[in-house]
Parts: sequence; C-alpha cells; structure tokens
Amino acid sequence: MKALQIAATGMAAQQMRVDVVSQNLANMSTTGYNARRADFADLHYEQVTRPGSISASDGTVLPTGIQLGLGVRPTSVSLVLAQGALRATGGDLDLAIEGQGYLEVELPGGGVGYTRDGSLKRNGDGLIVTSDGHAVAPGITIPEDARALSINAEGEVFAYFNDRVEPELLGQLTLTGFANEKGLEAIGSNLFLETGASGPPLAGVAGQDGLGTLRQGYLEESAVDAVREITELIKAQRGYELNAKVITAADQMLAATTQVR
Repeated sequence: MKALQIAATGMAAQQMRVDVVSQNLANMSTTGYNARRADFADLHYEQVTRPGSISASDGTVLPTGIQLGLGVRPTSVSLVLAQGALRATGGDLDLAIEGQGYLEVELPGGGVGYTRDGSLKRNGDGLIVTSDGHAVAPGITIPEDARALSINAEGEVFAYFNDRVEPELLGQLTLTGFANEKGLEAIGSNLFLETGASGPPLAGVAGQDGLGTLRQGYLEESAVDAVREITELIKAQRGYELNAKVITAADQMLAATTQVR
C-alpha cells in the first residue's frame, strides 16, 4: 500500500516547514534578517495508464489515464526579500541600508562576505568593523582624535576634529548587489557568500545603479512577520496531523486485510 510511504513524505515535509518557521521566529530580533520560506514539489508519478493511450477494448484514445503520485519533496528554502523597518539608535556607526545592497566585509583567511547588518564598531586600531570584528570594505580607519563622525546617504565617511572647522573625508563605504540575492549562501552571523546561483558581486556607490542608500543612526530590524509565521505554523501542524491520520487509516486497512479468512 503506497499510502504509507506517501503520507510519510508529507509528514517529513511538514516537519521541515515547522523547522523553517521556528528559525524565522527565533530571529525576530536579528538585525537585517530576512525570513525564509520552504518550497515543495510533488514526486514522480506511477503511470498506470498514460493519457492518450489506445484503449485495448475498443481502440479509442483515453482522454486522461491513471497517474498515481508518490508524495512530496522539498525543493528549496529561499529568502523572502523584504525591507525591514528602520529603528533609530543615534549611534554614529549604526547604518541601515534602505533598499537593495549589502556591505562587503573581509573574512578570516582572506575571503569576502556580505551583510545587511549595519551595527558597525571601531576596533583598537580605529578600523571600521562588524560586531564580529570583520573589517568593512574598503577598510576605513578613524583617527583617534576624531570627535564625531558623519556618514551621508552615499556612504562618504567624514570625521570632525576639535582644531578644525571643516570635516575630513576618510573614505567611502560601498554597497554590493547581486542579480539573484536568493542564491546567496548564508553562513550565519548575518553573513552571506557569493555562489554560482547568485551571480558575481556588483559593487557600486549607494544610491546609484539600483542600490539603496545608507541611513546613519538607524538599524534595519528583522523583516519577519510574526502573524504570518504563526499562521504557517498552524497550517504545518494541521498538515502533519492529517498525514498522520492517513497512516492510521492505511494501517487499519492493512489490519482488516490480514484478518480476512
């Protein structure tokens, strides 16, 4: 009886759906987090009678046929691209990306990562880094005697000094876009890596070529919709229960068959 195997694939699919929902709810407070969505597709079909076959009884063409499905399988867990709300912090190194784009960071070992988490810091050498200490490209160093910083919408970083009237331009932060953001590989700590599916990184100036702008003193909150996630959780739970009932019904039918004398 195929119902047992089919229902088992359904239960596994709903379990994966719950796992994705739990990940989203766990990251409701994560800066710049985009929710994930589980996508599914039906499995192969057993062609008992193919549509368009010739009937053996009278030679007519069958309009439909008999195709028995074998269950469901996961196809992807993809990003739901959405702009999170901007929360004012007042921090001079807190940056929110309003629109598309990622900050480029240098990973240990010389690799390159990308993030939308703009809660930046200054390390002991004055270098602008992420919360985990990764240097933000293009590697801007803040002088020790700088009394204040200003970052405009294009990413230009200005430092103010007590003995000068005009600010000094320290450098310009850039943003990076991708043809397919959903193809990026998440590695944790709000970091992504380029993949063959994402396409090559397209670095540019904030506010140009479709890239977003930078907002100093703000952070982008998580884009998780709690109401939607709770709804998905309820649907997944009911789907799991229904597949379990199918297994129970199939078991009862098999038990009845074994009792036939």
